[in-house]
Amino acid sequence: MSFNLSDWSLKHRSFVWFLMIVSLVAGALAYVNLGREEDPSFSIKTMVITAQMPGATTDEMLEQVTKRIENKLEELDELDFTRSETSPGIAVVYVDLKPTIRGEKIQNTWLRVRNMMTDIRGEFPAEFAGFGFNDNFGDVFGTIYMLTGDGYSKSELRDLAEDLRDRILTLDNAGKVEIVGTRDEVVFIEFDTRRLAALGLDVKLVMQTLADQNAISPAGVIQTPTEQIALEVGGRFNTAVELAAAPLRAGEVYFTLADVAKVSEGYADPPSSLVRLNGKDAVGLAIGMEQGANILEFGEALETLMVAEAARLPFGVNVSKVADQPQVVEHSIDQFMTALVEAVVIVLAVSFISLGLRAGLVVAMSIPLVLALTFVILDLMGITLQRVSLGALIIALGLLVDDAMIAIETMISRLELGERIDKAASYAWTSIAFPMLSGTLVTVAGFIPIGLNNSMAGEYTQSLFYVIAISLLLSWVVAVLFAPLLGATFLPAQFKHHNAPPGRLRRFFHRALRWSMLHKWTTILATLAIFAVSLVGMTKIEQQFFPTSDRPELLIDVSLRQNSSIAATNEAIGKLEAFLAQREEVSFFTSYVGRPTPRFILTHDAPTPSPFMGQIIIQTPGIEERDKLRAAVRDYASRQPGVEIFAKLIEVGPPVGKPVQYRVSGPDMAANITAARKVAALLGTDPRLDNITIDTSEPVRIARIVIDQEQLRMTGMTQSDVAQALATVSYGVSITSLRNGDKLIDVIARGNEEDRHSIEAVESLQLMSPSGIPVPLASIAGIEWDIQQPMIAQRDRVPTVTVKAAVYSKDQPTTVNSDLAPQIGEIAANLAPGHRIVTAGINEETEKSQGPIAAVVPLMILTMLVLVMVQMQSFRLMFIVMAVAPLGIIGVVASMLALNAPLGFVALLGVLALVGILIRNSVILIHEVQVLIEKGRSRWAAVFEASDSRARPILLTAAAASLALIPISRQIFWGPMAIAMMGGIIAGTLITLLFAPALYCAVYGVKADEDETMA
Repeated sequence: MSFNLSDWSLKHRSFVWFLMIVSLVAGALAYVNLGREEDPSFSIKTMVITAQMPGATTDEMLEQVTKRIENKLEELDELDFTRSETSPGIAVVYVDLKPTIRGEKIQNTWLRVRNMMTDIRGEFPAEFAGFGFNDNFGDVFGTIYMLTGDGYSKSELRDLAEDLRDRILTLDNAGKVEIVGTRDEVVFIEFDTRRLAALGLDVKLVMQTLADQNAISPAGVIQTPTEQIALEVGGRFNTAVELAAAPLRAGEVYFTLADVAKVSEGYADPPSSLVRLNGKDAVGLAIGMEQGANILEFGEALETLMVAEAARLPFGVNVSKVADQPQVVEHSIDQFMTALVEAVVIVLAVSFISLGLRAGLVVAMSIPLVLALTFVILDLMGITLQRVSLGALIIALGLLVDDAMIAIETMISRLELGERIDKAASYAWTSIAFPMLSGTLVTVAGFIPIGLNNSMAGEYTQSLFYVIAISLLLSWVVAVLFAPLLGATFLPAQFKHHNAPPGRLRRFFHRALRWSMLHKWTTILATLAIFAVSLVGMTKIEQQFFPTSDRPELLIDVSLRQNSSIAATNEAIGKLEAFLAQREEVSFFTSYVGRPTPRFILTHDAPTPSPFMGQIIIQTPGIEERDKLRAAVRDYASRQPGVEIFAKLIEVGPPVGKPVQYRVSGPDMAANITAARKVAALLGTDPRLDNITIDTSEPVRIARIVIDQEQLRMTGMTQSDVAQALATVSYGVSITSLRNGDKLIDVIARGNEEDRHSIEAVESLQLMSPSGIPVPLASIAGIEWDIQQPMIAQRDRVPTVTVKAAVYSKDQPTTVNSDLAPQIGEIAANLAPGHRIVTAGINEETEKSQGPIAAVVPLMILTMLVLVMVQMQSFRLMFIVMAVAPLGIIGVVASMLALNAPLGFVALLGVLALVGILIRNSVILIHEVQVLIEKGRSRWAAVFEASDSRARPILLTAAAASLALIPISRQIFWGPMAIAMMGGIIAGTLITLLFAPALYCAVYGVKADEDETMA
């Protein structure tokens, strides 16, 4: 006698009850322990290499630095592509790895990159200043605090922030904590070069004198008979006042440094970046959390600490929280839990209405058991509760009751035949357990493209596969192990046999079923025709990558010409701040000048820090206010010539930036720029687009000092002397440092304010020859004006110009790309050989995400074929079952076109999952046909009776699966997928109940009057 798990469950009731109780308790504990996040974690597979060679032009940096780095990186097997931005004196190279590289292999690759750069260090010019590496480009700082205080200096706020950082790092699960908005303290020595020349003072000699006096030099140790006495030479500078009083000598004249230069304390000028809160200078604390930790618990502990620390801060210092991901996550999870409860209520309603109170109760009790066991496994796997996993639970909810419903319906049908309750409860195992398992595995197989998608988008949604696969497999275990015991306990021992005449709906279904079986070819051809129309209709559905977020923040990018100073950028952002301060939609705003905002959310697209850019993150009360403010900012931006102001929403999924992008690439940068302008002009004619930019500015002017080398030799100076003198006057050089505790304060020698900001001052610059004779720069050199590119961007070592645009209409970016494709093609056709235009942005990311799906679909189909063949054991039956699979497209197209929903990446995954759901229904239906044939029914009767008897459970499970999606159909992220699946399940199920019987009759040649089984 074969083993019967359901029968075993009934014979070991106490143990099985114990297992159920343990499952519920373990599930509750696992749920509490599960990490909480807003979005699923995915790896930002990007490393940033920064290389500097001060004094080099853009072309020199490109040829001598950038190309060497990029050429070496081509040896990296894991490399997907490189991006670089080369500017005068600095090159930034982004190393992007293949999407298939994950886990520890990423960190190992970053180590190899560092070693590769070390290997080629000797190939660079002697003036090369070295590399900087950032392999934490994707670090997320979910909580950000700002410190402000009237009357408090930046250094005082920084000291307070450093103390707070030390305390925050003591918290459990605290990650990296960065301080932003600080400016290094410096002491400036501002010379008037003409006055020094008149006194016969050499700036170089003065700087060397000061550096020598402040140097730490060993003076030795005196060894006496009894002790060692260290000798120390005094005279080092401790304050700016002491530095100003330093004695100098010119011939026989003695004076102090203050007599010939202005000595002042201040901050690095120009600043590398600035941070403000509501227009006031601020110092920020960007706080990260260890991966996989519970952000709600960490956020609560952090809030408690900060409240206590804020009370101990000096009077007048305010601490404001400007980014609060724990609160966002809590709100998001609360929303999902509400949706989950709604879905549970809907599924329970379907169960109670369709099965009755007792049977519905048994099905209802299976839901917490499956969810509890699912939570346990998710906790063991380290999968957190976040946008994707919670949505997957809701999707799975409508599917996981299928097995329990079928098992209980089978049990009730046996009780109606008069069987004992124990026998009826164990009948499910012998009759439908394995068809149910096959159907469950087929449903899981429909989600294989999600689980095996190796793109960044696939990594983002991967938890969807795990949650659904785990919950569905557990639902089968619950149906055959726990449901029989629950049924035996709560169902009555006897059921009266119901032989009532069919109702109106059932009679209508009988007529439709008979007609479709009698007119099988008409039914098949009509279905195929509708399917063909649906395929045409699918081309009318707008495509989408990921939707924008429903968070209330508004992010504003501000960009000026690429040679703009940070002072100009600061002025532009200051005007925008004044505008925002008057808007009632603004709760508060934080401004970042010269740098992007910290990555407060994983999907934030962080641009390269530069003096000509900045970002403002604005908190609004809600979505309505956010959208109203966005329109107002767009109107304000239209009145700001020379400043690009782009108000955008937070992205969901892998970051893209502006959705419509075109990359023009080729060896000739000038040709690229010309073509890019044509593309930009074309985009400007499309009323749906705005904020059109080219990522490479017009060439900027440079003043080239052309030295008469013969005259220079006569003075005894070198070209390096001239360059150093110019550098000292323009932006200054560090000559020594003051020591203040654990801090070093640079002493910067530079020209006075007039000399630093005037090109005329350069022309009248006085140099000092080695013999002490003043030499006017104009006597040995002249100024020639020239132009150069402020920045050259490359992708995969090829010069590239990117044209970007935002979409402000209701059209999807891919629709805009499709409409513009012919005109873009005409521009590309006229490019020189070796040049091309690539459609980037949303279009490119969509292709990247869908390519791996297409690669895995054959495996999904093969898995389904194997599972169906194992169950059906017949080629013809397998054909009938599989033929039903694509019919869900009919409902998908109808529902999405009717509701104007876009077909995004997530919705596409739902469409693929429909294949497994519909095949499952078909497996159950065709299996019942074969069972009836084995009992002696004719094929005609078997098809009709099986379709009639299985129509109710199939429709019920379809109703549960589709109606359970209603709560998430209102959400921006899940809405399109819910609409697609609801339409596909409903239409596909209804069509299956008529198409599959008709196809069966056609394949086997079944006729209405046939009583014999045909071979």
